[in-house]
Amino acid sequence: MTGVTYRVMTVCTGNICRSPMAEIVLRARLEEAGLADEVVVDSSGVSDEEHGNPVDRRARAVLAAHGYPTGDGHHAHRITATELSTRDLILPATAQHARTLRRMAPAEVADRIVMLRRFDPAAPVVGPGEPEHVLDIDDPWYGGMQDFEDCLTQIEAATAGVVAHLRATLHP
Repeated sequence: MTGVTYRVMTVCTGNICRSPMAEIVLRARLEEAGLADEVVVDSSGVSDEEHGNPVDRRARAVLAAHGYPTGDGHHAHRITATELSTRDLILPATAQHARTLRRMAPAEVADRIVMLRRFDPAAPVVGPGEPEHVLDIDDPWYGGMQDFEDCLTQIEAATAGVVAHLRATLHP
């Protein structure tokens, strides 16, 4: 599949905390893995309540403290049905986001919606039909800096698995 552009989108509620953090971390990991030229990563929210807003200042601070870009130029937006149908992998932060996306998505897209933490080898294993909420990345917006640190830790743990999945998909 060399030369193919694979499109990945991370999704949270308002697109100012979890999903832009995941987008930034995943881009960095893809760069390190030599896959950045083959995979395009972006993010969105399931709500338009933060439309146009930048990455949350606390998320920016935690990203910067860990050596990541801080999302300069990011403008929050709500995911569209068109975006859903043009992404190869959609990574929601919570089971609620996944349910919302699956309701929006055409049938042929539903299997592309995979909880981000399913790629974390330390996350609980959730079988078919079992509740996915145990894989939720809690919204740090309501907490303090430690909540943003915890969020980043969960995202980093999952992105290693996402990169391994993309490598296997793009270079079987």
